Amino acid sequence: MTNSTSSPLRGVRLCFYGAGSMAEAILRGLVEPKLAKPGSISVMNRQNAERLRELSSRYGVVPADTDDMKSAALTSADVVVLGMKPKDAAGAIRALKPLLRPDQLVVSLIAGLSISTIHQLLGREQPVVRTMPNTSSTIGLGATGISFSEGVSAERRELALTMFGAIGMTAVVEEPLIEAVNGVSGSGPAYVYYLMEAMIDAGVRLGLTPEAAKALTVQTVRGAAEMVLVTDEDPEQLRRKVTSPNGTTEAAIQTLERFEFRDAMIQAIVRCAERAREMGDSIREEAAKL
Repeated sequence: MTNSTSSPLRGVRLCFYGAGSMAEAILRGLVEPKLAKPGSISVMNRQNAERLRELSSRYGVVPADTDDMKSAALTSADVVVLGMKPKDAAGAIRALKPLLRPDQLVVSLIAGLSISTIHQLLGREQPVVRTMPNTSSTIGLGATGISFSEGVSAERRELALTMFGAIGMTAVVEEPLIEAVNGVSGSGPAYVYYLMEAMIDAGVRLGLTPEAAKALTVQTVRGAAEMVLVTDEDPEQLRRKVTSPNGTTEAAIQTLERFEFRDAMIQAIVRCAERAREMGDSIREEAAKL
């Protein structure tokens, strides 16, 4: 395990603007394996000081819960992580303009917010890392898509990859593909949970207790994912191996095909990506008004 003496984050000062679950996942990923020093990490939000104290108690990070502390945290940071809600993003980022130095690295966790819109709001081409993590990051099993603005150096790219590698796997993609990442993995856990809900409901309908149906479903989904990882086989190959001609699995798959399960999933993921672009358009339009 990389520690604070060899981590690219050693000596780097970070400021998290936003203290939600994703910010906490990253904090945990950095602090617990000692990739960064808690005293070098400041956390701020709009008004929930209790949440900041909670994170400080849990991870040893520095709560910036007054206007003076917020300004100091922002101006002194090497990396500013934007984790506010999309609806608040334009106004909050515009307010940061006089506080940020042109050399500071900005890391965005905000769905739909493009690098060009961040530049527009700041009035300059700040070094920006745009990311799309997912909620599995909270247990260190996240999947994060990452894009970089032209001004991000190789050293800072490594720093960003270390940050998000601490909470799972990373995939560097061109920025126009970040919405695709949102569709596939950003919202992906919800699709799996939705499938699990249906599996549990079916089990109960067939006579299992809710507890047994849940336990069997959870282990089945976990085992299936692990099989793909361990064998390195395509899901299609693994599916075919357990689908005997005229067997029970084939009957189930044929039923899914009759209800156009695959097409429904593809359309859902495409719609998710479209919605991310729509949210980005809204932020850009609001930015133009400021």
